[in-house]
Amino acid sequence: MARWLPRSTDLTRFCQKLNRVKTLEDDMMETSFNRCLSTIDLTLLGIGGMVGSGLYVLTGTVAKEIAGPAVIVSFIIAGFASLLAALCYAEFGARVPKTGSAYMFTYVSVGEIWAFLIGWNVLLEYMIGGAAVARAWSGYLDSIFNHKIKNFTETHVGAWQVPFLARYPDFLAAAILLVATAFISFGAKVSSWLNHVFSAISMGVILFILIMGFVLAQPKNWSTQEGGFAPYGLSGIMAGTATCFYAFVGFDVIAASSEEARNPQRAVPRAIAFSLGLATGAYILVSVVLTLMVPWHTLDPDSALADAFYRRGYAWAGFLVAAGSICAMNTVLLSNLFSLPRIVYAMAEDGLFFQVFSRVHPRTQVPVIGIVVFGLLMALLALVFDLEALVQFLSIGTLLAYTFVAASIIVLRFQQQKGDVPVPVASSRPNPEPHEGPSGSELKEYESFSDKLQLVDRDKNKEQREPGQLKAAFEPYLEFLSDFYPGEVVTVAVVTLMVSAICLCSILVFGNTHLHLPTWSYSLLLVLFSLGFLLSLLLIWAHEQQHSTQTFQIPLVPLSPALSIILNIYLMLKLSYMTWLRFAIWLLLGLLVYFSYGIWHSKENLREPQPQHVSTRYVVFPGGSLEERVQAVQPSSQPATGLPDTDIDDCKR
Repeated sequence: MARWLPRSTDLTRFCQKLNRVKTLEDDMMETSFNRCLSTIDLTLLGIGGMVGSGLYVLTGTVAKEIAGPAVIVSFIIAGFASLLAALCYAEFGARVPKTGSAYMFTYVSVGEIWAFLIGWNVLLEYMIGGAAVARAWSGYLDSIFNHKIKNFTETHVGAWQVPFLARYPDFLAAAILLVATAFISFGAKVSSWLNHVFSAISMGVILFILIMGFVLAQPKNWSTQEGGFAPYGLSGIMAGTATCFYAFVGFDVIAASSEEARNPQRAVPRAIAFSLGLATGAYILVSVVLTLMVPWHTLDPDSALADAFYRRGYAWAGFLVAAGSICAMNTVLLSNLFSLPRIVYAMAEDGLFFQVFSRVHPRTQVPVIGIVVFGLLMALLALVFDLEALVQFLSIGTLLAYTFVAASIIVLRFQQQKGDVPVPVASSRPNPEPHEGPSGSELKEYESFSDKLQLVDRDKNKEQREPGQLKAAFEPYLEFLSDFYPGEVVTVAVVTLMVSAICLCSILVFGNTHLHLPTWSYSLLLVLFSLGFLLSLLLIWAHEQQHSTQTFQIPLVPLSPALSIILNIYLMLKLSYMTWLRFAIWLLLGLLVYFSYGIWHSKENLREPQPQHVSTRYVVFPGGSLEERVQAVQPSSQPATGLPDTDIDDCKR
């Protein structure tokens, strides 16, 4: 039976296949897309993805049922938490200006299978999200006309009583998705122009809400007679934060559009910062005026803003609010339909998904096949399926993508940049075949003379170490870590950090409720896993980072990405078990697609390793100065030619 077991070399090769990273082109600005989007275009795309129907519905729901007027604090905390993830996206979008968003960022730093699973989950996230927004758009418009559309459909088409299917087919939701698909297929410039129109109307309505709201504001609505500013206390504020966090998930459309930006190194970080700042400000200010206009406990969760104006005697303002809500939902639809085909294109271009989706129309310069196919699938979902049970699934895909992007930032920051020679520090592994000099001393062997000069310069200035190497200040205390190649210890520490974060958050979420741990074991486990998290963080910090580049870099690495990781994991564990069950089923389907198609058609799998032809090696005799003697020798695979010794000046010539 032992002969049927895989050999260790085969398992090693298989694991290397799963964790291989994407090889980036030398010129990352070269693309088959049309680089036509400016910073303003990207900013409005981000605002359109974040400021949707949530502004008109979510604020009232959280204020009425979860946090009261302290929903303002919830949005501030949620905005800061989203900023941690957004900064990670901003650095990656500037450094790797390729479409694909979280999928691409994970592929270039963590590994292939993880990137595929991230892309696979983001794919479903956008499909369900777009279909759900289309149904919300249809329902909102139908409510304006006293549900005449719904009644007509149920009377002439019929109603269904089938699990997982909607009560009636929503033709209006499917129609708006098909119209949006047609506009998106015309090209990035047309999509951007249409988004500008809807965003301008939506922002105009928001400005009207703020002006009228502050005019009608009554500070007594925050008084103790009405329950006070934070009637649900700190727990209500934090519960509201978890809900408000999902209002900011649309900024990744900017990263997905980086391959169509004119100057992505500058435009992507600025657009993410501007859009997130404006969206956070809009949510906070609308929450302020809403809870000041009417008492928070009397809000209508389904249409809080329109109902607030109606109760203050401005019923006509409800029509403006309805118009703004519909325009805001249109921008979210465009954002989903804009991002989804580009992520599918990135996966197909790398060979991990079906190749047909990597075709770009020569005139419009967009992946038109992906736009049409996934637009039709999204319309089908909106037409017949009951999406209420699946909407919560959106959260887990987004949080998983945020977690991997934050981990990728740490891994990438402590890797050597492209073109660097990976050389361990002085106390690292010795060469396998040292040569003996004339006096019997050991000789150092280098592949080229330029490598020799680079290493001599390092010996003269040991303070300038490569990324991923242990800092000189920690070498006396952590000398055993010097035996590893640059970046190896950091990678292991990142995995340990994530495992510690999962265990720590599991104890926080389930320790008292599901596990019923006694106080002493609960406290002990919290301390142990917290120490594991902090020690991993300190171990990463003890290594050299990449030197400052010309593109944007997130500050306080590894602290900022680590905080994002533990926050995202905590929010993921707060989701229901049914969400995790659906997530596991979708992951299994993704693994089936990957192992049946992606792993075999991956471009990295087809890429042949380039043999290193070494024509000459230089053996350097130990000496006390730069004027060392250099002997040219042939590699072991070639016969020796007996070249004479030369001085270093001869080698330079």
